[in-house]
Amino acid sequence: MRPLPRLHAITDHAVLALEDFPARAAAIAAAGPAVALHARDRSSTGSQLTAVTQRLQALARPPGAAVFVNARADLALALDTQGVQLGIDDLTPADVRRALGARWHGWIGASVHSLEDAVAAAGADFLMVGNIYQTPSHPGRPGRGAGLIREIAALGRPVIAIGGITAARARELCEAGAWGIATIREAWHAADPYRAALALLQPWAEAA
Repeated sequence: MRPLPRLHAITDHAVLALEDFPARAAAIAAAGPAVALHARDRSSTGSQLTAVTQRLQALARPPGAAVFVNARADLALALDTQGVQLGIDDLTPADVRRALGARWHGWIGASVHSLEDAVAAAGADFLMVGNIYQTPSHPGRPGRGAGLIREIAALGRPVIAIGGITAARARELCEAGAWGIATIREAWHAADPYRAALALLQPWAEAA
C-alpha cells in the first residue's frame, strides 16, 4: 500500500460542474504523490461517479497522485483506486474491510467528528476529522479547533483535518499532529490550483 497522501482534494457537485474541472484536477494532481483526488458527489449515480473517478485516474496517473472514492467501496474496488473514504452514515470501516477482504489493497478512511467517534472507528486505516474550523459547508456548526486533532492523533492512526482549511492554518494542524489536510474550496476554487496545492502541503514538505 502506497504512503497515505497529505493533501486530500475533495470534489462536490459544484466542483464537478466547473467548466475547467479537468484542468483544475490536473493542476492539483501535478503536486504529485502527496495528493489524493477524491471523487465525491452524493447526488451522482453509480455510473456518473464511475465516470468521474476514471477521469480523475487518467489525470492523476502521470504525476503519480492518488485517487480515492467517497462512500462507494464497491466502486473503489472495481476501479482499483488507492482508497475509499467512508462517512458517518456509510458502511462501517470494519464492514467494508470484511466485504472487500484480500482483494482490497488500498486505504480505508473514516470521517469522524469527536474522540468518541474516532475510538469507535474500528477497521479504519486513517481518520478524517472535522470540522476543525467554521466552514460554509456546515453553517452553524462551530469549529472544533486543532485541539481535537491533537487528541485524536494520540490514538496512533493518521489524522486528516477537514473543515475551513487554508494554507495559513495548515502549519497549526501539522504541529498539532495531523498527517495531512482535506479541502474543497482552497484547492479547487483557487486562482492557481497547483500553487494552492503546494502552499497547503508546505508545512509537511518542510518537516520531511
